[in-house]
Amino acid sequence: MSLKSLLGVSMLLGASLARDVPSNVRNFYNGIKSKGQCSSKLASGFYSEYNNDNSFAYCGDHLQDSKVIYIQGKNGQFANMDIDCDGTQGSAADDGRCGKSDDTQSITSFADTVRGYGKGVRDLDANIHPYVVFGNVGSKPGFKEFDPQKHGIEPLSVMAVVCGDKLIYGVWGDENGDDGEKSVVGEASISLATACYGKSINGNSGHDENDVLYIAFTGSDAVPGKNGAKWNAKNYNEFESSIQGLGDKLIQRIK
Repeated sequence: MSLKSLLGVSMLLGASLARDVPSNVRNFYNGIKSKGQCSSKLASGFYSEYNNDNSFAYCGDHLQDSKVIYIQGKNGQFANMDIDCDGTQGSAADDGRCGKSDDTQSITSFADTVRGYGKGVRDLDANIHPYVVFGNVGSKPGFKEFDPQKHGIEPLSVMAVVCGDKLIYGVWGDENGDDGEKSVVGEASISLATACYGKSINGNSGHDENDVLYIAFTGSDAVPGKNGAKWNAKNYNEFESSIQGLGDKLIQRIK
């Protein structure tokens, strides 16, 4: 392949990293931001950072009209983006930035489902699969919990993330545990975070501002399933492109 052809392919692949935010999603973002905080809190008392307040909640204000759940704090805050490197380790897509993480685990919440798809993939790979950490589990005293499945969000369903004035699609791939100091929200795989904010992101350095909107979609039609996504993709672009069509369809719900 010629250099010119390679550059053309690179530009096409890179386009998925910088999708403009559609007007309906931008209006949704601005509308709930201007409201200040959600009124239908499915679960509350979460932190975005340990040194923030615990005003962050999983919001159900638009469960009926748009069939979505999102995260919001007070005063128009959304969430930040900490970096998750959990799942498959040491693949060819790993460029070493996850090595700076001090809390990496070798498995994600839905590894059994991924493995069950029979695509030769044992788990999600944070360097390939743009996944969102959504929901909170654990039994430590004082920790808040939230199970998205009780409200219609299905594992490995497509999610939309508004970050850095871009729209990125990912999947619900992991949950927040009780291994830290407090119940926190706002985390995504390093591949998703890189699409948002570039390669300055590493396993121990994410995006601190609470301006990231995570949107989860209810229902089985949000799940790509065994054959609706390229689970055995070799890189982020390949996987994200495989869920773009479904993501484009789902955001049409947003009013």
